[in-house]
Amino acid sequence: MKSPFLLMLQEQMYLRRYAKRTIEAYLKWIAAFIRFNNMRHPTTMGDKEVELFLNHLVNEQNVAQGTQAQALNALCFLYKEILKKPLSLRLNFTKSQRPRKLPVVLTKEEVSSLLTMCSARHYLSCALLYGSGLRLMETMRLRVKDIDFDYLCLRIWDGKGGKNRVVTLAKELIPLLRSQILQVENYLQLDLKTLSTVAYGYPTD
Repeated sequence: MKSPFLLMLQEQMYLRRYAKRTIEAYLKWIAAFIRFNNMRHPTTMGDKEVELFLNHLVNEQNVAQGTQAQALNALCFLYKEILKKPLSLRLNFTKSQRPRKLPVVLTKEEVSSLLTMCSARHYLSCALLYGSGLRLMETMRLRVKDIDFDYLCLRIWDGKGGKNRVVTLAKELIPLLRSQILQVENYLQLDLKTLSTVAYGYPTD
């Protein structure tokens, strides 16, 4: 069970419409910061403790640049948005020199092989991930109104960093998308018919 303080932070981030993964990451780093400082409350700490924590991440845990930056972002959010005591813009800490890992990019043949191994249930989602470059949650949140079959594109709203963008849609996926839309419409009609039966005692056409 999280502490009341962390639960409050979680609620505040939800109210600000932060992404689920961002909330989880920020809570993890804020909790780690508190544990590092022997469970002291953040209101009793400030720049010095944050600098020591960021140095610890580099010197003792050898984290990458992105990891250290994420921890700093979490603490900046805590002190600026929640505690109303913004951290100094001149924090003095050792910045990670660990090189970033280059992403592994699959070849066309490898992607094709991967998709052939997908079950029918997951094929469309995986094909959108690789064919249109969507992130996982963007794929899960994709709505019919954001699919443009005429111009072969998808409109992504409120993506990572709160940004909107337009991505291409492979024409090979059009039959699968139309089939998925039809299937969902059929489910909707069945649900409405079931609801009418329960509410009024008879089905409606």
